[in-house]
Amino acid sequence: MTKPPTVRQFFSRKGPLSRWHPNYEHRPGQLEMAEAVASALEEKKPLLVEAGTGTGKTLAYLVPAILSGKRIVISTGTKNLQEQLFYKDVPFLAAHFERPLKVCYMKGRSNYLCRQKLYDAGNAPVLSGLEEVADFQIIREWEKTTQTGDRAEITSLPENSAAWARLDARRDLCTGQKCPQFETCFLTRMHQRAVESDIIIVNHHLFFADLAVKDEDYGGIIPDYTAVIFDEAHEVEDVAGQYFGLSISNYQFQELRRDVAALARQKEFGSQELDRILDALGEHADSFFALFPAGEGRSGFRGQDEFLECHGEAYRMVRSALELVGTHLQLIKDEPEETIPLFRRARELRDALGAWMEHVDRSCVYWIERRGRGCFLQATPIDVAPLLSERLFDRVDTVVLTSATLAVAGTFEYARTRLGVQHARTLIVPGHFDFPSQALFYVPPHLPDPRDGAFSHAASREILKLLRLSRGRAFVLFTSYQQMRLVYERVSPVVEYPSLLQGTAPRSALLEQFRSTPGAVLFATASFWQGVDVPGDQLSCVIIDKLPFAVPSDPVVEARIRSIREDGGNPFYDYQIPQAALALKQGFGRLIRSRSDRGVLALLDNRISKQRYGQVFFDSLPDYAFTTEIDDVEKFFNV
Repeated sequence: MTKPPTVRQFFSRKGPLSRWHPNYEHRPGQLEMAEAVASALEEKKPLLVEAGTGTGKTLAYLVPAILSGKRIVISTGTKNLQEQLFYKDVPFLAAHFERPLKVCYMKGRSNYLCRQKLYDAGNAPVLSGLEEVADFQIIREWEKTTQTGDRAEITSLPENSAAWARLDARRDLCTGQKCPQFETCFLTRMHQRAVESDIIIVNHHLFFADLAVKDEDYGGIIPDYTAVIFDEAHEVEDVAGQYFGLSISNYQFQELRRDVAALARQKEFGSQELDRILDALGEHADSFFALFPAGEGRSGFRGQDEFLECHGEAYRMVRSALELVGTHLQLIKDEPEETIPLFRRARELRDALGAWMEHVDRSCVYWIERRGRGCFLQATPIDVAPLLSERLFDRVDTVVLTSATLAVAGTFEYARTRLGVQHARTLIVPGHFDFPSQALFYVPPHLPDPRDGAFSHAASREILKLLRLSRGRAFVLFTSYQQMRLVYERVSPVVEYPSLLQGTAPRSALLEQFRSTPGAVLFATASFWQGVDVPGDQLSCVIIDKLPFAVPSDPVVEARIRSIREDGGNPFYDYQIPQAALALKQGFGRLIRSRSDRGVLALLDNRISKQRYGQVFFDSLPDYAFTTEIDDVEKFFNV
């Protein structure tokens, strides 16, 4: 067997990659990044890499990870990127390596089918409605042939299939090794593949869900690893905050009540007493959650003591109802194994509610969110840096963080501080494209300040001008839903191009419609600022209404601002500006996705030119050609 090439040999002008890849182009930045990743893995050091668009960063970390011979977790920002790695990039490399590559991917439990639930549903139907029954038939036929149980394989299944929600492998009803299907369980098989693999591909949500429970009795599902590589690492702070915090909702009470009742019917341990207990749980939970502020959206909550003083009885009743459910489940004669996870859920919900109401942690911000009929009680760490430092950087030999947007004005200070990275090596690899000739950055100087009431009307007129020059083919991105809807109502009736609006269809359907509709214009908000790839001239203009500063009244943002100020820092320059600069880079990153792309980036917020802090934004963006003249935009599109 021939000796495998070194990283430098692999990416050299006449190396293996140049022979394997039909469109190979030597990229010095890709080689530089690959060598930095290889050194970090060898020396057991953390590494921060900003790799501009077109660097080829996926292969730049995947190749040294494979060559290292270590078990490495690669964590991606989205399931789509996870699948691209596993189904496209890994097979490309596997076809050329002499030794077999041991690579697997893992997703969260709700992505996999539970065989036991499927068989139970077939024996005692729990489905309602023709749609659920039709979906069930699709799932049942697919289960006979699938090797993975991953719902992504079923392209004909609707995104929000109610039948799938009843049949997936969430932990809520899992009996683990006591399940009759344990040996053939798709989760068991996934874990076995991971134990046998050198490269394990996950997403950030699974990674931090796993990391948050590693020290608990039932532990995590990702096997031990010596290194982790985060792609789209700019998302790490927010995702980690979700899993190191607390979240309790009225839905959890409804689902527990529904699942206990369904199991009681299925296993025939129902009784009038159990019905009374479950009815009481539902009534007390409804009464308890109704006591919190009713307005839609997020609001801070610091009044646990006052709440308990006024509504202590309602709180005690709902906790007692949970205790009663748990006790009843324990006292069932010859109780089925499936009651164990239900008992565990009742106990965990009781403890979480107690932690949120009675054991306030000063390192967390407490807040409430109303979404439709849902009421969510949340606690989020104000600063995830100490948690990441202790649980990740101190325990894992090598952590590599990479993204197209990690550095602010040429430094990694913001990322280091927010993520708790100590003594990391850093590298900035410029984008591989010719930005000065491919992209024009336009800022209209005549528009009013975005905080002025006249801004929305003036911005709508400017957007109309730009869309006519670009012949549609544009994303119009907003920092708020309200502004998006307002401008859409003004622009869409008079613009001569097909207009799409976020919220009118699933995200994936809107993107597909945009790609396939000549001249389409998509009006959208933050969820389209990243992870969206539309190469070619179908997307030739990105218009952003305002500098994307986080809303200072958001409870988490407000708490972080307050914490930085109390520590003697300047929250505007230390937190708000860097965060907005990275968000702006993400929004602008939608436009130039290949060497043949051309387009205009328009920012309607001229504070970037007028305020001193605007220089931070300019210094963070690639070196686009810049103009304040609409005539230059017209000339650019007419070339």
